[in-house]
Amino acid sequence: MAQGRGSAVALGLALLCLLIHSEIANAATYVVGDSGGWTFNVAGWPSGKRFRAGDVLVFRYNPSNHNVVAVTAAGYGGCSAPRGSRVYTSGNDRITLARGTSYFICSFAGHCQAGMKIAVTAA
Repeated sequence: MAQGRGSAVALGLALLCLLIHSEIANAATYVVGDSGGWTFNVAGWPSGKRFRAGDVLVFRYNPSNHNVVAVTAAGYGGCSAPRGSRVYTSGNDRITLARGTSYFICSFAGHCQAGMKIAVTAA
């Protein structure tokens, strides 16, 4: 009987690994702002795109001029980066989306207010 349970656990783990692998294999990569990259007036860039949990957003920009900050809905609406927000500064940042809505802004003075922010909802 114990051997049967061990086989069931092994089969369950194998199926879980297959499911995780299939989700990763189906993940898409999106360059934010397309060929223009992460810059001003990108707030509408997500429109018409269907994002899924596991998809990757690539933010390309000059790190001397911009950054990417993952913020809350309030931070997005108010163009502010709350204490403890994750700040990306490489100029080629890859961020994997979780299910739900993710918010990103540039925290350089005036940039978010000039449309350098996006809200992305992943199913």
